[in-house]
Amino acid sequence: MTAMHEPALSCENVSHVYQKNDELGNRALTNVDLAIKKGEFVAVLGHNGSGKSTLAKHFNALLQPTGGVVLVKGIDTRDGKRVWEVHQAAGMVFQNPDNQIVATVVEEDVAFGPENLGLEPQRIRRRVDDALERVGLKGFARKEPHMLSGGQKQRVAIAGILAMRPEIVILDEATAMLDPVGRREVLNIVKGLNADFGITIVYITHFMEEALHASRVLVMNRGRIVMDGPPRGIFTDGARLRAYGLDVPQMVELRMRLDEAGIRLPPSILTVEEMARALCRYISTT
Repeated sequence: MTAMHEPALSCENVSHVYQKNDELGNRALTNVDLAIKKGEFVAVLGHNGSGKSTLAKHFNALLQPTGGVVLVKGIDTRDGKRVWEVHQAAGMVFQNPDNQIVATVVEEDVAFGPENLGLEPQRIRRRVDDALERVGLKGFARKEPHMLSGGQKQRVAIAGILAMRPEIVILDEATAMLDPVGRREVLNIVKGLNADFGITIVYITHFMEEALHASRVLVMNRGRIVMDGPPRGIFTDGARLRAYGLDVPQMVELRMRLDEAGIRLPPSILTVEEMARALCRYISTT
């Protein structure tokens, strides 16, 4: 495969077993095959323990596969000499922003990564300013992180990743600790990074409505990918999602309840607007 058509991320028969007391213990991934193209926005869903966070950590070389191969921009994550290249290519944002903020001033925190790259001060300044502008925090450079809201802190963490100029951003339940306003702020930033700058996004979440904004959805269960497709195809199969221990988007839930009551609406409904239009059509024809 040529570099031009090489996936941004790929797994080839990947398994991972967590070790306990030097004995093989919990199998978290089993024979995962996956290719994510450059510029895709992929949401990953699954109940607790399904393997989604373990998979995410393989994309940043925080974990090594027990079996199989993980490639990040064609780099084998098992190559210890190239781990830093992997970290530069694929930035990772975690659940708790307080665990990623390392400085007492916003701009110093965002500058931490570029400084470790050994860049000259002028280039660091430009990267910090650009990253803060991209996440909507242009006027926050001299603020103290502990004075910010949860959503703003998470945007600072994203800015710190962006200052490293990654081609891939992995968010491991980055909105789980935020209120609805904070979740919306972070999701809008992520959508913009993908749409405006072509950054490949891997978005681990347990919020079904957030996954609707992705171009592709993966569902994991017991360490395997069990569903893979566009959101409309995944979420119309509400019964299967429930079988894997997942909720469904609110409009899918409403459509299913209406169906049980004898009100037949198109199974493709996902949004409030689509539901409103479908109900208006239904009322006008009955």
